[in-house]
Amino acid sequence: MKNCLNKAVVSAYLFVLLFPLLVINCGKSDKGGRVMELAKLIPDQIRNWNTVGDIERYDRQTIFDYIDGAGEVYLLYGFKDVVVKKLQGPDAVEIVVELFDMGKSEDAFGIFSHSREGDGIGIGAGSEYRDGFLCFWKSRYFVCIYSDRPSEEINGIIKGIGGEIDKRISGDSRKPGILNVLPDEGLAESSVIYFHKQTSLNYHYFLSEENILNLNDRSEAVLANYGPERMTLLCINYPDSNIAIESYNNFMTKYIPESAGSGLAQTEKGKWVKALVFNDFFVAVFDAPDENIASTLADKVKEKISRIGNGQGI
Repeated sequence: MKNCLNKAVVSAYLFVLLFPLLVINCGKSDKGGRVMELAKLIPDQIRNWNTVGDIERYDRQTIFDYIDGAGEVYLLYGFKDVVVKKLQGPDAVEIVVELFDMGKSEDAFGIFSHSREGDGIGIGAGSEYRDGFLCFWKSRYFVCIYSDRPSEEINGIIKGIGGEIDKRISGDSRKPGILNVLPDEGLAESSVIYFHKQTSLNYHYFLSEENILNLNDRSEAVLANYGPERMTLLCINYPDSNIAIESYNNFMTKYIPESAGSGLAQTEKGKWVKALVFNDFFVAVFDAPDENIASTLADKVKEKISRIGNGQGI
């Protein structure tokens, strides 16, 4: 992941790792209540590593004080606040623990999915691990633990902290229901990305400067790659079918006008696009090698939506 989660902010995250920021301890205005509530999920001590310095807290208004330039990524989801605790060990080496409250488990999964790259290690409901860096999601929380001086010992401490936090977090870890419309065959599981807004869509698959698909806080969307061709599937669930129809018509007019209303078109690169609207869902397949494969994948999604309940109760 870049930062804790976003490719677009990898430089900002490395800056956080390598050059400590001058941050504001926002916990004081909280009278210790919210800070302590979240901080209890993070151990104060593990082996010969102990908490050092103040526990920091940042909310939607102050997140940029902590990760200037990267806070916008969190705000694309349901981010509430984050607590930051540092543990110090031998030779004054520090491990930073960030625990983000994303409001609900679906958005905790979403922020985790935003740019995961590493392999999981069985911590939380889903995890990513690289040398000196661990992140995972569980219930409504997204957790990042890292050190800029990784070693075998420090990596073991990072995993130990993660395991302890995992034990302390309770509550359901529900993935977004829209993931249930994804066909299993050919799916690249690690490519699944859940989001709400146009900014996220364009980051992962640029569509248009204009928000032609009417994405906002109330829309739920998923992107995923399929097959050896790495086709991209986009599925959006809207609050009602009227918005879905309007979005489909916008897509026809502004993205593939050459389809003449069929929802099927070949791009300049020789790839195929297929789009359809079904109840309160918009579905599109991009970069398919031929029109039959594009249409087949889109129809499989439509069939799954129908099975689940004609777009209701996803």
